[in-house]
Amino acid sequence: MLLDKHAVAKIAKLARIEVTDEDKEFFSKELSGILKWMEQLSEVNTQNVPQMTSVSAVQLPTREDIVTDGNQQQAVIKNAKQSDYGCFVVPKVIE
Repeated sequence: MLLDKHAVAKIAKLARIEVTDEDKEFFSKELSGILKWMEQLSEVNTQNVPQMTSVSAVQLPTREDIVTDGNQQQAVIKNAKQSDYGCFVVPKVIE
C-alpha cells in the first residue's frame, strides 16, 4: 500500500500535526514502508502459537497478604476535628 502526499496531509490534519510539503514526501515513503511491513506480518501463520503476556517466562515474587497495621481506628480518629460512629465527619459538598 502506497500513501501519497494527500493521504499524509489528511493523516497530519487528523493528528493535528503541521507538516511541510517537503516532509509530506518523506512521510509518504516512511508510512508506506511501515504499512508494507505490517502487510508482511499479517501473512505470518500464528494459528498454533499460544498468546503471550510477557516476553520472558519469569514468575514475579509475591508476598503474603497480611494486615500488619490494623486495629488502630481510635488512634486515627483522634486526629479528626469531628467523628461519628468511628468515621471522619466532613462537610457536605453535594446538595
